[in-house]
Amino acid sequence: MAASEMPLEARALTGTGPERELVASCRAGDPAAFARLVQRHEGMVYGLAARLLGDAEEARDVAQEVFLQVYRMLDRFEGRSSLKTWVYRIAVNQCHNRRRFWRRRRRDREEALEEGLLAARATGGRPEREPGPYEEALRRERAERVQAALLQLSFEHRSVLVLREVEGLTCEEVAAALGVPEGTVKSRLSRAREAMRVRLQGLVQGGAS
Repeated sequence: MAASEMPLEARALTGTGPERELVASCRAGDPAAFARLVQRHEGMVYGLAARLLGDAEEARDVAQEVFLQVYRMLDRFEGRSSLKTWVYRIAVNQCHNRRRFWRRRRRDREEALEEGLLAARATGGRPEREPGPYEEALRRERAERVQAALLQLSFEHRSVLVLREVEGLTCEEVAAALGVPEGTVKSRLSRAREAMRVRLQGLVQGGAS
């Protein structure tokens, strides 16, 4: 079929063939296709929300809202970025909206979440052997301090740091997810790293001794 003969929705999409087919099936009302889309991205959406918000229940609520938004807005997805990056952008926006909701009601709960993954980033990866009770307690304490330090950053700096350092997106992908120039991402990332370094200085020195 020539490109001019393709349906408008198909012509609007770029990206990989499987991604185009999945989006097209979702747009056609295939519930199984949308279930596959959710299954493919729900882990990263929850993980992102947990790190940005610091609360397990709120992260689950936000994840539900994200996929409700994805369902409602899928016709607007043009494929200029990857589907994953587009979903990340919706997730970050939902987290930002939830934080403003908290502020209006003076709700500011901070909780350590997903400490294993964050601790792996902070301490250099998985241990080669099963940790003992003391090591496990120390690891958990470090993870909690990393999460607490992360929650002290501004939302803009926190978003950049989590997307780049934890989720592993490139600066270009982070820029697409946040809707800001790549130079802004690099500037925020530099400041966020320095802020975390200052907040965790005692932790790093303690680990080196």
